Amino acid sequence: MQNKLLDLLKKTAKQGGEHAISAVQPARYLQSLNQKQVGVGKTILITGASSGLGAGMARVFAKLGYNLAICARRRERLEDLKQELLGRYPDIRIEYRTLDVTDYDAVFDVFNAFKTDFGHIDRAIINAGVGESRRIGKGSFEINRRTAEINFVSALAQCEAAVAIFRAQNQGHLVVISSMSAMRGLPGYITTYSASKAAVAHLAEGIRADMLVSKLPIDVTTIYPGYIRTEINEGAKPLPFEVDAKTGSQAIVAAIESRVEEACVPSLPWSIVGQAMKHLPLQVVSKIS
Repeated sequence: MQNKLLDLLKKTAKQGGEHAISAVQPARYLQSLNQKQVGVGKTILITGASSGLGAGMARVFAKLGYNLAICARRRERLEDLKQELLGRYPDIRIEYRTLDVTDYDAVFDVFNAFKTDFGHIDRAIINAGVGESRRIGKGSFEINRRTAEINFVSALAQCEAAVAIFRAQNQGHLVVISSMSAMRGLPGYITTYSASKAAVAHLAEGIRADMLVSKLPIDVTTIYPGYIRTEINEGAKPLPFEVDAKTGSQAIVAAIESRVEEACVPSLPWSIVGQAMKHLPLQVVSKIS
């Protein structure tokens, strides 16, 4: 028992050190991983990969040598991304499939087809989502319902499909993309969005707890992105602490590679902002959100 405890402490300390470097200096951390080509022979499945953070993460992971299983609704975008990445990194393998994540049967079919293609899925990134929502009680139930369904129920289907594969493999890494807005209930147009992202974060934590109780070698990471300028918020006004898609994608991939349980990205200032959001009065949080 004592030896097991010591091993756990050493592992935790090592992971903590890696996360500290990945959080404070993500570009430097990724450069080191790139030199090692840590992804060679491994496969990452990414949903919502046709644009935004999904496509951004795919570009960073491809540079690290990973094979990619990418899916989204827009076939032409996936084909363009595949050709772009193979032109840069001809030694990796990329397969894509179209997927509407609200078609739950298709979610399982596509995930299992990728498993058949590659023989093994090392990591699944549950990224597909939408940012549209409206004020509650203003007659926009269908918009809010769709946002809640895509961001939570569809994510549940994706987690089910991924974890079933990982259980069969007895190995894997599940990554769920939440949002800084999940830290508190927020007002106005973002109410349903923030609630759906909080729900998916709690789903990930529950899965993580189940893996610990079951003593399965399956890691679960929850990512809370701050304001990252992508297609989903292209027309929005400039936002506090905003970064571009490339910078945001690098910060997310660095956090994922460190295999941390939870990470606010970019870490500075969002890890500090996240703690403040949890404890400030709701009236203050509502004003700064």
